[in-house]
Amino acid sequence: MQNVMIVTEVKSFFPLSIKEKLLNLNYTIHIVSADTDAINGVAAPLSAVIIYADDKLVRESLSLNFLKDRAIAEDVPIFVIGELDELKSIKNVIPKEHIHKEFLRPVSINDLAETVHTSIRQFSQDIRKKILVVDDSGAALRSAKEWLEGKYSVYLANSGTIAIKYLTLNRPDLVLLDYEMPVVDGRRFIEMIRSEPEFADVPVIFLTGKEDKERFMMVQAFKPDGYLLKTMPPGQIIKAVDDFFLKKKWNL
Repeated sequence: MQNVMIVTEVKSFFPLSIKEKLLNLNYTIHIVSADTDAINGVAAPLSAVIIYADDKLVRESLSLNFLKDRAIAEDVPIFVIGELDELKSIKNVIPKEHIHKEFLRPVSINDLAETVHTSIRQFSQDIRKKILVVDDSGAALRSAKEWLEGKYSVYLANSGTIAIKYLTLNRPDLVLLDYEMPVVDGRRFIEMIRSEPEFADVPVIFLTGKEDKERFMMVQAFKPDGYLLKTMPPGQIIKAVDDFFLKKKWNL
């Protein structure tokens, strides 16, 4: 069962009508106030967030920011319903690139429900992004898989040579590449794939055990998509990967 959260401070027929319409489309609906505890109280994974704005709700910037972070983390669409000034206020907290669609009141409940339903189907049909992690350390590979496999399909290669073979069979959406490896190191690997038209645009983020700006500058000609320290907390590495895919999704 897919879950839709409706966030509102309005006690009227409209949120209840939205709920009824989406219930008929087999969604589980959670109507909550614009309160961090209430939002966090819905533990089920979300498929969409609907914000029904009013004067009181737009002042809850802390809760709206918390809601934005959750929607981004779970990669679900945000829909906002309100008057022009209310929509503008919400976009001061939730940037427009994170809002899937705005509805100016008055809005047709049927149109809203159909748009939400269609968007959820499109989002749910997205294939889990494939990440190839390349590192000669077994411990590093196991850690990366543990951190990322909750959201992504994670594939492992313990050498640049094996990673090249993998690329010939499967095209990943991102390569997390250890810089320091024997035989085919990170620089050699990215040089090889950038020379092949079929793989030239495969995104690569370097992983390294130490910060070395001079080394990073040496590979800039190969257009890597980032540079992460292995010593970063797992949450920061996950966020960096999430942010990468989010920017790709919204063409930022």
